[in-house]
Amino acid sequence: MANYIHVPEGAPLVPKLDVTLDEHDYRAGALKLIKTLRPHWKPSEVKMKSFTDGITNKLIGCYVGGAMQDVVLVRVYGNKTELFVDRENEVKSFRVLQAHRCAPRLYCTFNNGLCYEFLQGVALEPEHIRSPAMFRHIARQMAKYHAIHAHNGWVPQSDLWLKMSKFFSLVPTHFEDPEMDQRLNSEVPSTACLRDEMIWLQQNLSKLGSPVVLCHNDLLCKNIIYKQQEGNVKFIDYEYAGYNYQAYDIGNHFNEFAGLNEVDYTLYPGRELQLQWLQAYLEAYKEYKSQGTQVSNTEVEVLYVQVNRFALASHFFWGLWALIQAQYSTINFDFLGYAVLRFNQYFKMKPEVMSLLLPE
Repeated sequence: MANYIHVPEGAPLVPKLDVTLDEHDYRAGALKLIKTLRPHWKPSEVKMKSFTDGITNKLIGCYVGGAMQDVVLVRVYGNKTELFVDRENEVKSFRVLQAHRCAPRLYCTFNNGLCYEFLQGVALEPEHIRSPAMFRHIARQMAKYHAIHAHNGWVPQSDLWLKMSKFFSLVPTHFEDPEMDQRLNSEVPSTACLRDEMIWLQQNLSKLGSPVVLCHNDLLCKNIIYKQQEGNVKFIDYEYAGYNYQAYDIGNHFNEFAGLNEVDYTLYPGRELQLQWLQAYLEAYKEYKSQGTQVSNTEVEVLYVQVNRFALASHFFWGLWALIQAQYSTINFDFLGYAVLRFNQYFKMKPEVMSLLLPE
């Protein structure tokens, strides 16, 4: 299987609790989970805070007392997300990253979600990730992920094209809502066009020679937590984690410089910022791989071209994802509008990045 993820021996087992949460009336179900995870907490004293930043799942923080010191995060999977998120793979990724001290503790899974440790820190905004001091932390942490070696010398393969094909098969061809259906037909590329572009992407990007590594694959700002006391960052949310092209993970992150709720692609990092970021990344990546820290200009330039081309695949991937979410999600977000933004940016950037030449 392309995305084989091996959980290290000795990694803590994750109990599965037979509890199902109602995302609209979650307190009773959450208290059942807390009874097992924090038996010393009095149910009447448990406070719950709903986090609203995510656009895939429902997230609730459970705690007691005035300060949010010990918080159990309860994540309820979004409606129909099992169609495009491999939940078993997510738990494996979580456990692998936890074993390498890259993730918080995973307390349990339940029928339609999971519970894990709340990371104290600041969730970043687009303005933060442009700062050289901050982006060096981010580049280093991404390098740490990418340097996690596969089990027993197994050579991993990317499942990007497999996932993309699956997403494509789930894309709605019409909406019951007349206004949405009209927007789908007038603003979104046709199914035939999308199929052609998907084939073109695979043919052109697969041959760029980008290494396949363990990737986060969804490094938007809110998934980066700055831990000020420790002076580093941690990444959260591993739903899309798995083996993928190194350049995809970086290109996807660069796309996220534009933000999510008010997307502004003029914020996409320019060449100079990218080169500094990639230099810091490659130095850390080589260090984690025990290959020294010397990085040549050619290595940086090659990665620059790879990353900007794979940023196209990121736009396309999340465009397909947003169309599926527009059909099924109960979260209040304009997924169809987001799909249009991603596809528009894909076609805008395509000639520009394809004109970039790999150094001789």
